[in-house]
Amino acid sequence: MISRHLPAVCVTFLLSLMIAGPALAQASKRHEQAVQQKPFGTRDGRPITLYTLTNANGVEVDAMNYGGIIVSIRVPDRKGQFADIVLGHETLEGYVPNPPYLGAIVGRYANRIANGTFTLDGKTYTLPKNDGPNTLHGGVDKTFNKVVWDGEPLKGKPGVTFTYLSKDGDDGWPGNLKARVTYTLTNDNELVIDYEATTDKATPINLSQHSYFNLAGEGNGDILNHELTLNADRFTPVDKNLIPTGELRPVKGTPLDFTTSTRVGERIDSDYDQIVLGHGYDHNWVINRKGDGLTLAARMYEPTSGRVLEVSTTQPGVQFYTGNFLDGSVTGKKGHVYKRRYGFCLETQHFPDSPNHQDFPNTILRPGETFRQRTVFKFSTK
Repeated sequence: MISRHLPAVCVTFLLSLMIAGPALAQASKRHEQAVQQKPFGTRDGRPITLYTLTNANGVEVDAMNYGGIIVSIRVPDRKGQFADIVLGHETLEGYVPNPPYLGAIVGRYANRIANGTFTLDGKTYTLPKNDGPNTLHGGVDKTFNKVVWDGEPLKGKPGVTFTYLSKDGDDGWPGNLKARVTYTLTNDNELVIDYEATTDKATPINLSQHSYFNLAGEGNGDILNHELTLNADRFTPVDKNLIPTGELRPVKGTPLDFTTSTRVGERIDSDYDQIVLGHGYDHNWVINRKGDGLTLAARMYEPTSGRVLEVSTTQPGVQFYTGNFLDGSVTGKKGHVYKRRYGFCLETQHFPDSPNHQDFPNTILRPGETFRQRTVFKFSTK
């Protein structure tokens, strides 16, 4: 009850609090809630759910159980203004098909397998070719980016676990592979990605996350003025088909040297043979590491917004890709046309074509073993 003796301005103020109170409480509750879910369509006769992870700072990550796709990541700039920093679509239909692999989990084998073949324990396996003479990101039909995963929100914290059974023979891969990928959003503004898998037959495995970032905000121009540091003294040079030659080449003296912060566009159109072959940056860097734990792989800074993305991982490599094959044929959120180099990827991984390179870190998972890798995307400003 409001006293009739209060000044009119106080009455107005109190009334506004009474009206706004439920809305403020609802907003506070929204930030406290670990995971929200909503229907996002159907695919292959199964419901698709969009999971919204929200931390105490209001940072939000949207991910769905189709392809394990990260649909959006909303983080603040140095002034506290939030923006979505990953390329994508506002509807499920936008991701069918999804030739650039926007936001998806890629596997069974992320990156390329030369000539779509590998030999394991004396047997040669043939995979579908979908990248010239190569197999890219696992194949064609049952690749992890285009299947429906089972989703289960985490209890007590913002996170979701996606699980999928890739059957023996899918796209030519051996073994029934049980895959589990968990996204967890921390109050330190970290998106933690945990990969796990088991198999009943020996099989290669290489899982990664294929989000395209633009720290100025998705659809807000190219990423050439972003500034990159890579914790890598070497990279794996490629041939004309973008397959590693087997060499671990020092980056020093090449346009692939990001050991100190360098503007992405500074050398992206040089006549260095690797830049010409990749149409820009589309290479695997060998992360400098000591031990098997989380190690900083990359740090990207966007000077206009002040946003910073740091990538740490247990994996041995990171593929830095500058969206060289985005050609304006994809129209994304809010009608934004994604043109060449409008986004970048930092795909933590084992090296491309490792099953055909005995000197590369092992990617063969055998029965009784568990594949485990972790990657952390940390968002901040400066």
